[in-house]
Amino acid sequence: MSQHMFDGIKKAVGKVLPMSLFSDGEPKRIGIYGPPNAGKSTLTNQIIKDWADDEDEDLVDTSELEHETQKAQRKSVTIERNDATVNLDVVDTPGVTTEVNYEDFMEDMDKEDAVDRSRGATEGVAEAMHWLREDVDGVIYVIDSTKDPFTQVNTMLVGIIESQDLPAVVLANKTDLDGSNVQRVESAFPQHDVVAGSAKSGENIGDLYDEIAEKFG
Repeated sequence: MSQHMFDGIKKAVGKVLPMSLFSDGEPKRIGIYGPPNAGKSTLTNQIIKDWADDEDEDLVDTSELEHETQKAQRKSVTIERNDATVNLDVVDTPGVTTEVNYEDFMEDMDKEDAVDRSRGATEGVAEAMHWLREDVDGVIYVIDSTKDPFTQVNTMLVGIIESQDLPAVVLANKTDLDGSNVQRVESAFPQHDVVAGSAKSGENIGDLYDEIAEKFG
């Protein structure tokens, strides 16, 4: 991990703010967080399709390549579930990682583009940490359920969320894929409500909306 990135993460962990940053009349700002390629942007698009007031609301870009989202993108939606109405500003944040190396992108692009993507990803990590420590009222934490959840990034981010007493829902995503292991995600985050589903196929996303209405309403 670079010293610059480590210092930024250390600063984020050390700066604890109260949960209520906005007046009751404003929508709650909910950050969608998680490691790269967990399905955060796909989930954002699913929420927009299901709940955005404007049918022409722009969707966010998605890609199989890591770090497609390099700047936070904010979308306003109103979710109605179980007699509850929740006004949300959903913030799709860049994937957070402890190290970004341009060589990781060289298989898919030339060196100049790889360096640019690496630089943008590094800036995106810094922006995501800024939103987490200052600008969100709650978190939807997205985990790829086909991968090991016991990672440094997950431990760090969930620790920051808990240190600020932010309400959080964990989505064990990609349950439509072979190798999905929801129980492993549940064991990694026993202190949090875990919803199993697929943002891409829409499987069990209704359960996530129920949890959002209960947690953030």
